Amino acid sequence: MSTQFDSIAARGEAGDTASRDVIRATLIAGLAALAWLTSAALTEWWPSLDDWPYTNEFIALKLLLAAFAAATAIAGWRGPSATAATPTRIGAWLRAMPWLLALALGVSAWEAVTAQLEWLPRPFFAPPQALIGVYAEDYPRLGTSVVHSFGLLAYGYVLGAAAGFVTGVSIGWSQAVSYWVHPVLRLIGPLPATAWLPLAFFFFPSSFSASVFLIALATAFPVAVLTWSGVAGVNPAYYDIARTLGARPAFLILRVAIPAALPSVFVGLFMGLGASFSVLIVAEMMGVKAGLGWYLQWAQGWAAYSNMYAALLVMALMCSGLITLLFRLRDRLLAWQKGLLKW
Repeated sequence: MSTQFDSIAARGEAGDTASRDVIRATLIAGLAALAWLTSAALTEWWPSLDDWPYTNEFIALKLLLAAFAAATAIAGWRGPSATAATPTRIGAWLRAMPWLLALALGVSAWEAVTAQLEWLPRPFFAPPQALIGVYAEDYPRLGTSVVHSFGLLAYGYVLGAAAGFVTGVSIGWSQAVSYWVHPVLRLIGPLPATAWLPLAFFFFPSSFSASVFLIALATAFPVAVLTWSGVAGVNPAYYDIARTLGARPAFLILRVAIPAALPSVFVGLFMGLGASFSVLIVAEMMGVKAGLGWYLQWAQGWAAYSNMYAALLVMALMCSGLITLLFRLRDRLLAWQKGLLKW
């Protein structure tokens, strides 16, 4: 009986703690709404030293974010217990409110030191309104660059991930393959992929194929090393149990070694994605005629620094989105290992 009472008390304390967290997040949401309203007021009544276009649209965006934060605060205030008990969409929005508050303060400071005070020299630093102008006026060129970069990255990353996965499984499973391939991997793999730029553009018929090769090379090394480590680290008892049940080598590889090594494989995929994104930008700056790297070089050549910052923001969002998708894929494929992994 005492154990039941202790369990009920523990659940009650956990519920009270969750409710307090929701109330705290609701207060932060209210502060975020106030911060965005104040920022909109500063933009409206604190005159800039120059006439920046799209200022009205910038104010409207701030008011929209303020309304979103206020609506989230009202939803959290009306039902903190229900929000704490069930991880609804409102709960996810409440968890994002500290970032929305920090974003309001950061944007306000950015606008103040560029548009209102001009403490940062022009044209090297642009206010937020200038980025809105880039997205509104130069979206065809920027959108084409995003599509081209995404296609190039997809080709190189998929090919490199597949080659690295096959190489890693082969090295981890076969001693003969490990004898011949492992030294080559240790010799070539640590070299930066960008060091192969001259040879790649010489041997491949087009700049696109050369860029795909460089991205694949940057992706393949971490995927191969982590896959090899995962396969080599599988508990030998798993193989022994499968062999006693009549498993053949193909079954051991496909149904024992690879599933057990998938956590390490995904670590390599994450590392390969970051490396491939870096090589993508460098390759596009060197040879191709479209893409985000080309767009950055074009913006720097014409001293269009607002375009450069707009492209950098797009690149950050693109990379973050791809990492999020990879996390979702990992969570779905490794759902059966939740009890074994630290999520």
